[in-house]
Amino acid sequence: MVQYGMTSFWTGKRLRLRGIEPDDWTAFMHLAEDEERLGDLLNPPRSAESFRAWAKEQGTARSDGDCFQLAVEALDTRELVGAVGAHHADPRAGWFEYGITISAGQRRKGHAAEAAALLLRFMFAERRYHKCEARIFAHNEASLALHRRLGFVDEGRLRERVFMDGQHRDLIVMGMLADEFAQLHSPNSL
Repeated sequence: MVQYGMTSFWTGKRLRLRGIEPDDWTAFMHLAEDEERLGDLLNPPRSAESFRAWAKEQGTARSDGDCFQLAVEALDTRELVGAVGAHHADPRAGWFEYGITISAGQRRKGHAAEAAALLLRFMFAERRYHKCEARIFAHNEASLALHRRLGFVDEGRLRERVFMDGQHRDLIVMGMLADEFAQLHSPNSL
C-alpha cells in the first residue's frame, strides 16, 4: 500500500481538490469572467441564476465515470482558486484529457501545478490510465510552460483549430504517459 504522508489523497501542500458545492457559484462566475478577460474562450454572457443552477447540479451530481470536475481550494484561506477536471476519458484505450483554470489573482503561485499533479496522480495511479492529453491555445505561453514543467511533451499543432478574438488560432496538443509522470512526481512531492 502506498503511503502519501498527508491527511487526504486530495490534499497537497497548499491546496486541496474537492467536490463543487452549491455555494461555489460566485467563484465559478468569476472564473468565467477571468477566462474571457484573459483571452480564453469567449462565450455568451450567463446569468447569475444559471451559475447558481449549475453549481447546485454539480453539488448533487454523481461523477460520470472518469469524467468529473473538482474545485481547487487554497488550504490557508479556504478560498476557491480554480477548477480542474478530467474529460473525454477512454478507459479501453487508456487515455483521457484534462483541463485546469486558476483565477486571475491566484495565477503564478504554483496552484495550477499542484492541482494538476493531484489529479494526474489519481488518474494514473488509482484509475490506471496510461496517457493524459491537454489541448492548449498556442498563444497561451504561460500554460504551455506550465505543462512542459509538469512533464508534458508537445505532440502536435492543430492549425487554426479555434476561432476567437476575431481570428483563427492554433491549438497545441500535449501529452504525458503514466510512467513519465511517475518518474517526475513522487507521491511525497505533492
